[in-house]
Amino acid sequence: MDESKPIPIVCGPTASGKTGIAVELSDTFPIEVVSADSRQLVRHLEIGTAKPTAEERQAVPIHLIDLIEPGERYTAFRFIDDATEVIRAVLARDRIPVVVGGTGLYLRALTEGVVEIDSDDMHVREELEVQMEQLGPERMHERLAQVDPLEAAVIHPNNKIRVIRALEMFYLTGKSKSELVVTEAYKTTPFRFRYFCLMPPREELYQIINTRVDQMMEQGLLAEIQALTNRGMKDQIIAANVIGYKELLEHLDNRLTEEEAVSLIKQNTRRYAKRQVTWFRKLDPGDVYGTRERLIDALAAYLATL
Repeated sequence: MDESKPIPIVCGPTASGKTGIAVELSDTFPIEVVSADSRQLVRHLEIGTAKPTAEERQAVPIHLIDLIEPGERYTAFRFIDDATEVIRAVLARDRIPVVVGGTGLYLRALTEGVVEIDSDDMHVREELEVQMEQLGPERMHERLAQVDPLEAAVIHPNNKIRVIRALEMFYLTGKSKSELVVTEAYKTTPFRFRYFCLMPPREELYQIINTRVDQMMEQGLLAEIQALTNRGMKDQIIAANVIGYKELLEHLDNRLTEEEAVSLIKQNTRRYAKRQVTWFRKLDPGDVYGTRERLIDALAAYLATL
């Protein structure tokens, strides 16, 4: 791979078919997948996290899956280290790393860097985004100049995303990005990235989600959860807080019927997808593709240049 060019990121909401795209293109290009899916990091949770099948893993190497136990803390700070290590190893094998996933926090960490903090308070970012709409980019840039003049000097006022991110760092930590970089509390990766985002029409996506949940039940999701609870892992599963598992645990505890639990899984998954769509809509429109075929064509053309 030409290391001077950005590494491709294939992203999109849950169930949009990201992994399948990588598998299909692996027939033509020497790619390896760097997963950016927070759910698939967790060991033992197989069906409900839609982990790549054995056949898919045989078709293309997939990294950063099954790294942690259910309930174990894993941060975006650590993700940068893990992803950077994998990308370097893939490049050393003269192959092409392709980041695939829909966890916005991890993708933002890769592309923008991240501050090591105990939690990522989304309310801070949401409030800053509201203020950006109300006050405008010039006023918000002036605010950044007051708390972090060095960072403001290198960010154009119209770059709303970077202005918000720099302000967010200050409000979360009490320190400017410039200070955090010096103290090494701010972590980045040395690589550059380019987005290829699959964004199916909402109704189509919701139908895919509903169908996939039904398929997960047919594949034995309830039996998987029952087996894990029989091994004494109920508290760990609850701590993992993964859609599909928590609802069916309520069914096993006789708080929901199976039909109610399945309906709730579908509803919660659709809500999760809606939040992902909101995040991905902030990308450059030129990086977003409405159909699988258009994205595959664009990504294949890009891979051919690497």
